[in-house]
Amino acid sequence: MAQSPLTQIPNLITIARILAIVPIIALVMTGDTNLRLIALILYILAAASDWLDGYLARKWNQISPLGRMLDPIADKLLVGLLIAALAWDGSLSALDMIPVLAILFREFFISGLREFLGNTKVVLKVSQLAKWKTTIQLVALAIILLERIVPGLGLVSDIVLWLAGILTVWTGAQYLLASWPHLSGDAK
Repeated sequence: MAQSPLTQIPNLITIARILAIVPIIALVMTGDTNLRLIALILYILAAASDWLDGYLARKWNQISPLGRMLDPIADKLLVGLLIAALAWDGSLSALDMIPVLAILFREFFISGLREFLGNTKVVLKVSQLAKWKTTIQLVALAIILLERIVPGLGLVSDIVLWLAGILTVWTGAQYLLASWPHLSGDAK
């Protein structure tokens, strides 16, 4: 008898990543530096689980439709909700909002695009650059979390956040170009 996707370890790790978002956000929003350190540790574990669940799914041949659906949702929830919490607590400057808005726009737009294309049976595969984009986004947010704990990281976090924003726009444009024939009605 085949194992249920809900009990496969890779999917359980993804579900745990989604559940970890609640305490991470709650700890960040307290404003307490010690609790922010705990949030950072939980965040790093959650971010690392993004790699781990995929690795285990491939290694154990447990790739499932549920995992393919949940993994990007977990990533977008982690990034989007942490961005909201960091904006709320003042960790993001006005200039930071430029790459942040690009990140949020792309994540929502590409999700909608995938949904639309799903009706046409067209699949936009995740590119290697898009995987790097997610990694850089996760690293940028970790550095921003760390700023209040280790002062003097402002320039580093700004550079990494802008790099994440640029990669986000770049990969979004790639997906848009790849899907354009289906959007314009020119697909055969």
